[in-house]
This record gives sequence, C-alpha cells and structure tokens, in this order.
Amino acid sequence: MEFDLLASIELTTSAAIAVSVLAVGFGENAGARLRVASRLTLWFVVVVIMAATKVLTYEYGVGSPGLGVAVLLPMVILGVGVLRSPSLRRALQTIPLSLFIGIHVIRILGVTFLILYAAGRLPAPFAPVAGWGDIAVGLAAGPVAWAVFRNGAAARLKALVWNTLGLLDLIVAIGLGVVSSPGPLQLIFKEPGSAIMTTLPWLLIPGFLVPLLAATHLAVFYRLKHGFFPDAR
Repeated sequence: MEFDLLASIELTTSAAIAVSVLAVGFGENAGARLRVASRLTLWFVVVVIMAATKVLTYEYGVGSPGLGVAVLLPMVILGVGVLRSPSLRRALQTIPLSLFIGIHVIRILGVTFLILYAAGRLPAPFAPVAGWGDIAVGLAAGPVAWAVFRNGAAARLKALVWNTLGLLDLIVAIGLGVVSSPGPLQLIFKEPGSAIMTTLPWLLIPGFLVPLLAATHLAVFYRLKHGFFPDAR
C-alpha cells in the first residue's frame, strides 16, 4: 500500500534522526559516535528482521508477550550499557538536557495512528490515545526544550511535567496496544485489532522508537534528579 510505503520512509527517517542525535551526543569522538550509531542501527535491523519474519505475530510467533519483551529488553540493555560505560555515563551527565527533550519532536508523526484508525486498520481506544498523545508530546517538546536551553534549572518544573506526561503516554499506548492485540493478554476484542503493529513497517514503532524514546525520558528523569543543567544561555 502507498501509505505503508510512505510510513516506512517516515519511520526510518525518524529513527535515523534519533540515532544521529544520540550518536553525536554520546560519542566523545568520531570513533565513539560511529560505535553508538552502529549499535543502534544493528538494533534497528534486528527489529526489521523480526517484523519481516513475523516472529512477534500471534498466528506465527510469540504474540503480545514477545512484543512486551521487545519493548522492555532494549531499555534494560541501554540503561545497563550507559551506566557501566564511564564515557557514556559522562555523556549522560553532560549532554544538553534540551537535546534529550527536543528529540521527541519526531512524535508529531503520531498522526499516523489517527490515519490508520480512520482507515479502519487500528482500533479505539488504542489508536486515538496513542496518536493524540504523541502529537501533544511532540508539539510540546520544542517549546520545553527551548525553555530548558534558555533558562536551565529555572525550567525544571516544566521539564518534569512534560517528561512525566510523555513517558505515561508511551506506557498507556503500549498497554492499550497489547490488550488490543490477538493473544493471551487481549482484553479488547474490537475489530480491527492492533495486530498490524507486529508487522512491517509498524513494528518499528513499538520495537525501536518507543523503547529508544522511553530511554531518553528516563535519562531526563536522571538529569532532573541529579541537577545537571549545562543548558542555560
């Protein structure tokens, strides 16, 4: 379908932006940036392979429990990897907080959920909640990032509220997606279900973008707790 092709381009571009920003932020030099980018790209490729082989679909694979693992496991690996690496831990403490926040502008592509819902390819309440939530968080990311960049610690409360709502949006969306998808955890039986989220190109959202963006939310909480605000200008 033409829309699926367009979505593939949009999601791949969003992933490339996120990978590039984080590689530049966490890499102390060109070699380190290449290593960060290559590892994140490898993760992206693994997700594409999982989608292409339908390993997470209920009919041919492990279904929604496997999708939960695909979301949570990368976050654990990212967190452990950053905290165990002295250079990545230093970067976590010094990267402009506005960068962690600004990267979420890509979430305005949550409009994709609304289009799929209007086309009868995703159910309510999953699609409307995920779509409007992402759009709101994405639109707010720019102003909040700018406030942090300009005012530093003075914008702490604004950043905390935005970050809390942004992470909750991801959690709620994943939860609704799981209980709307065929499998042992399904609680919402409206048709269509959310099964397409385990196929190409849609698995790129819960399998790559969601855990990557959720990890940046956790990074923001870490920074807000420890008071690292090198942004103010």
